[in-house]
Amino acid sequence: MPSDFYYEYTECDSTGSRWRVAIPHQPGNCTGLPDPVRGTACTFSCVVGEFLEMSAQECTKCASGSFSLGSGIRFDQWDTMPAGFSSLATHLDDAPQGHNSLACKGSSWVPQGSYLESNRDECTVSLIYSVHLKKQGSVTFEYLYPDSGLLFEFFIQNDQCQEMDQSTDRKWLKLTSHGEWIKHTVNLKSGTNILYWRTGGVIMGTKVVKPVLLKNIQIEGVAYTSECFPCKAGTFSSAPGSSSCQPCPVDSFSGHGASSCTPCNQTSQYALEGSAECHARPPCSKKDYSQIHTACDSEGKTQVVYKWIQPTICLEGVAGAETLPPSGQLEDCPPCNPGYYNNNTASCSPCPPGTHSDGVKACARCPAGTEPVRGYEYKWWNVLPGNMKTSCFNVGNSKCDGMNGWEVAGRYIHSGVGASDNDYLILNLHIPGFKLPTSMTGGAGAEYGRITFDFETVCTTDCELYFMTDVDRKSTTVVESWEGTKARQSYTHVMTKNGSVAYTWAFQRTNQATNVRQFAGDGMRIYSVSVTNAADGVSSECRPCALSTLPSGSLCVPCPAGNYIDAQTSQCTECPPGTRLVARAARGRDACQPCGPASRSNKEHSVCYSDCLFSHTEGNASLSFDFSSLGSAGSLMNGPSFTSKGTKYYHHFNISLCGGEDNKAVCTDNVTDVSSTDVQGEKGDAANDVKSLICQSTIIPAGGRGFQAALSSQSISLADTFLGATVESKLDEIQAQPDLFPRTSKTVPDVNFFYRSLAPTSSCVSGRSAVVTLRCNPERNIQGDLAVPSQCPAGTCDGCTFHFLWESSGACPRCTQADYHQIEGACKGGQQDMLYMWTEPKLCVGGAPLPEKRTQHCESVAFWVQMGTGLGALLAVLLSSLTCYFWKKNQRLEFKYSRLVMSANKECELPAADSCAVEEGEENEGEMEDEVVYTKPSLLGKLKAMTSKGNGDVYENVQLNSSNPKGWVWS
Repeated sequence: MPSDFYYEYTECDSTGSRWRVAIPHQPGNCTGLPDPVRGTACTFSCVVGEFLEMSAQECTKCASGSFSLGSGIRFDQWDTMPAGFSSLATHLDDAPQGHNSLACKGSSWVPQGSYLESNRDECTVSLIYSVHLKKQGSVTFEYLYPDSGLLFEFFIQNDQCQEMDQSTDRKWLKLTSHGEWIKHTVNLKSGTNILYWRTGGVIMGTKVVKPVLLKNIQIEGVAYTSECFPCKAGTFSSAPGSSSCQPCPVDSFSGHGASSCTPCNQTSQYALEGSAECHARPPCSKKDYSQIHTACDSEGKTQVVYKWIQPTICLEGVAGAETLPPSGQLEDCPPCNPGYYNNNTASCSPCPPGTHSDGVKACARCPAGTEPVRGYEYKWWNVLPGNMKTSCFNVGNSKCDGMNGWEVAGRYIHSGVGASDNDYLILNLHIPGFKLPTSMTGGAGAEYGRITFDFETVCTTDCELYFMTDVDRKSTTVVESWEGTKARQSYTHVMTKNGSVAYTWAFQRTNQATNVRQFAGDGMRIYSVSVTNAADGVSSECRPCALSTLPSGSLCVPCPAGNYIDAQTSQCTECPPGTRLVARAARGRDACQPCGPASRSNKEHSVCYSDCLFSHTEGNASLSFDFSSLGSAGSLMNGPSFTSKGTKYYHHFNISLCGGEDNKAVCTDNVTDVSSTDVQGEKGDAANDVKSLICQSTIIPAGGRGFQAALSSQSISLADTFLGATVESKLDEIQAQPDLFPRTSKTVPDVNFFYRSLAPTSSCVSGRSAVVTLRCNPERNIQGDLAVPSQCPAGTCDGCTFHFLWESSGACPRCTQADYHQIEGACKGGQQDMLYMWTEPKLCVGGAPLPEKRTQHCESVAFWVQMGTGLGALLAVLLSSLTCYFWKKNQRLEFKYSRLVMSANKECELPAADSCAVEEGEENEGEMEDEVVYTKPSLLGKLKAMTSKGNGDVYENVQLNSSNPKGWVWS
């Protein structure tokens, strides 16, 4: 029976021919199959809307309710995974112990009706489809790739598992923006082509990224199709030979393979466009209408009105139904926004160039010596500003296309209701560029402008708000996001690059797939939006500027870089050395703010930086440091860490400590838009590179996930402003934590470098900050080692302040003469060596060098011995001479005394005292005045006396006192 078999072609032979054969549905269950017959040429194909009828081998038009691509196939219905497609999660070869191949078992591509949704985690998941082409063809698909937290690539392999030659810009897919689907086409070669759509998370942590969405996959080059594809539910094709199916209009529906749509009972049912069934109309509720403010009328009045959300799907006038509230009272219109005026009309108009207004008064021209401050300040929301637009889109359907995503409400603008809770409600603000005031030209540093908005969110489910920027229409970047209810707050984003920029607010009530509005009360309000230095902006005030020296005298001229406007003379005056010009600071001299300790300003006074020199004085000791050897960017790879899925990743830090103002650290993102050749900077720098004083990126090592190279992503700036360097632990409200890095020696103090980032985040309202502690360690090399606190392996303990320790011999002070001492060598041959040695431990580098060894003349020990011997001999001769002298003198005195005694014995009287023992020619031994001194005999005298005993003469010296002239003294 014909129903027991089907026809198929054999493979083409070398001559390009093939045979048609009959194949039973169940092999072996039937006999009498038709004989093989010669088939059509291998390159034969039918046109669109036709299929090859195998029994007759002729092209036949598709019946109503179906379609055909001729030589192609299309997949646009994703209620289930179509035959031939498979989803494969890569096992993690580098998972830590305890993780196994089940870690990514739940990760896959998931059908969502009209599209496929990728995984949301860091697992690598591939969507695979194999097709055999008889001739060269192509594959075309549409994708939505909104989040750089996932990488997304498309590549092709042959039947030998060899990757086809493919340019980089066709392999790595670009990010999409504003909910736009991008169509991507790649050529295919004849033969077997294995198609891979592969995603993998690069966001490390718990943040849920937005998945990649894929739809409308179409493959050309299959040579023929043997059947037509039925229209999916909600679509139809009314004529035979259709190449596509059309969606059913509103309030109608269709089933699978329909040739027409069936209308709903509009009194009790409704259906949106492309519906597969009708839905009962519920009683109207507060979720089905919205409130708006009318535009000002000719009398300057406005009122609140209510309207049903279109298309209206609810029933009025039934039990439990809400009625549309009446319109409010006519009220005076709010004033115009600053820089606009109404001129007694119903609408506000921008002030002409060179004039300004606060929104209440008429526009006035700026006086001489001033210029208008251009920008935008929206704080009244009676109408949507001309440079803003609103929209609504849903990744899975087009129900909210054409609806307003936001509505004005007088004092604020709020998110709309949309068609379902997972709609993206979009608000865009376009600024063509930025232009600094003439008084700031060249003096505002890296800031060209800033946007500040005041907002709040009220949510009962997992709502999320995204704030994004798109500079020069290259790629949309998520700057910040908020989840859940947020109290009224202000957020500021600084523009450091001049160019056309589109600011986007996207609000989503829930990211769960839904077709109804259950949380219509959840929403977001924006109270004010201000943009500074907008090139096409209006002016609400004037600011002083430098007067021209030309005769006109009223024209403002640009000040040179680093100059401020003197309030008294309105002339340009250069900022003092060591200060930087801050555009947002007070005008006049106060606009020049001093740099921090151990920092200096550049020539333009736009930034403060460290020149790598630092000095510190404590008591009488003065230390001088030169960190030039550490000035180039230092790097630290911290980790590894592992996600809950077992993916290994590292935190990579780059630090530019000091040097010139242009010495920046660079963190590269090689995942996002790596294929884009039009996002290179003027100097060839990648658009996604982060240049800052301190930056961080997340590194996923190669291997284990099917990637040949390591991936670097999530590059962020931790510090773009240098505050100063000091040995103190606190500077500008930033606190260093010495206890995080305990010291073993306190001989040389640690030097702390303080940094700050200008950009605030949702968790760090004052921006991130960083402290780099330099520690002298002579045991390390010059480059040294960077480390983060062991208690905080991510480098930060609070998420906002990062701490680093840089131990290096290059962090030691410069050497001075106090750091070495002198050693004297032995004197040999009249020569002596003088050596110099560093004082240990050596805690200095560079500076004063160690003096060379020197030799000096010296006197040996033999010389001093000879000198001592000579002096001893001389002293002995001197003593001998003195002894002889006094001996002779004593002899003479004894002789005189003996004569005196003998004379007294003979005459029985003593001579007068004043004439005793004095003879002519004798020396006067001193005035004695009637005294004769009795002295004890000397040793020589005693010896002499002993020799004279034989004569019986004994002499004794006695004292004669002449005070009593009549007394006698006997001996």
